[in-house]
Amino acid sequence: MKRTVTVHSVEETWALARTVAAKLKPGMVLALQGDLGAGKTTFMQGIGGALGVRRPVTSPTFTLSVEYPTPRFKLVHMDLYRLSGPDDLLTIGYPEYLESGAVVAVEWPERAGELIPPDAVRLTFSLTPDAETRNITIEGLD
Repeated sequence: MKRTVTVHSVEETWALARTVAAKLKPGMVLALQGDLGAGKTTFMQGIGGALGVRRPVTSPTFTLSVEYPTPRFKLVHMDLYRLSGPDDLLTIGYPEYLESGAVVAVEWPERAGELIPPDAVRLTFSLTPDAETRNITIEGLD
């Protein structure tokens, strides 16, 4: 199923993230695509809050990945912006995260190539002329 939701604020982004978080299961991959500043990390803050993460969810641009324990599973937030390709992803533990049953959220998934599984939930974040408004397209989430 594919649907697009227009959000007009951080709070609406977080509300959508709560809806998505309620459907997450161990082992799922979220592929978050969109330009810089399009709302990917804001969305992940909403996911983290909905899952009971007790510390701030921040962009892992420089650390590449951050692990957050939740009552249901481990949440791994990865930012591949600084990687040059799929081989780099293998060196930072991506396969082990998948095998562990963590939910892995990947910003800039195009840098992972075929390492993103075909059944990944794909979220595309699009900027609009209004600085506060975003269009978020969700594919692969029932």
